[in-house]
Formats: sequence, C-alpha cells, structure tokens
Amino acid sequence: MELLRDIAHISGKSGLYKILKPGRNGVIVETLDDKKQREMASANARVSVLKDISIYTEDHNKSIPLSDIFLKIREVHGETVEETYKNFSNNQLFDFFAEIAPDFDRERVYASDVKKIITWYNVLSKYLPEIFKAPAAEEVTEATPAAEEAKA
Repeated sequence: MELLRDIAHISGKSGLYKILKPGRNGVIVETLDDKKQREMASANARVSVLKDISIYTEDHNKSIPLSDIFLKIREVHGETVEETYKNFSNNQLFDFFAEIAPDFDRERVYASDVKKIITWYNVLSKYLPEIFKAPAAEEVTEATPAAEEAKA
C-alpha cells in the first residue's frame, strides 16, 4: 500500500486528498471525489499522510499501521462497508472494529476514529481501488524470479 504516502487528510476538512506537489506556501492537493478539485493546503494546515497513521493497541509499545487495517477490512468486508455503520452506537462500532483489529486499545481509539477509518476505506475503495491490488502484484513479481531459478 505504498500509494498511501500520496494520500492525506487535512484537519478541519472532510474527505481525503491526493498530494500532487509542494508549492511555495504549502502543498497542492486534489480531492478524492468526483469533483477532483485542486487547492493549496497552507503550511499551517495539519496535513496527515495516511501512510504515517497507525492505530493504538493494548500493548503500548506497538501499533497497527493504517494500511494493515485497510487490508483487513478488505478481507473481512469486501470492497465497501455498508453505510449502516453511521448509525452504530459506540459499542457497536468498537465490536465492528474488534473484528478487524482485536487488540486495538478501546481507551485511546475513539468511536469517531473508527467512523473516520471506515469512511476513508470506502473513499479509497471507490476512487483508488488500485491501492488494494498492489500487494498481489508485488507477490507475483517476487515469485517470478524464484520460478525462473527453479527452471535453471
């Protein structure tokens, strides 16, 4: 999920953004939606790159990268998570998330964080489905040289 290094969330704004290039006063981003609007995220904006986000676990020395969470959601729920999660209570959200990451820390991960992760997953699945296909392509690439060595 190397493509996550080019996807960001900007604090105070909804949705996800694709980072295009640095500008003089910040970074140029494009919305991940049908509109594909470009704008400048100022240097003062809190831009969080998804590749750098991880989820707290009960073991305080360990965390789960967001990319692993997304892959597990894909494995358990398929291409999209049903919209019914928006009406879940906090306990239902935590139970849902426990299927994905059983050892997440319920004290430091908030229900709003879980909703945000599910929303991000659905956006990425809809607008950047190639993110989820990248690991399979890497496995095939790694397997090809071994197969060639076996023939030799």
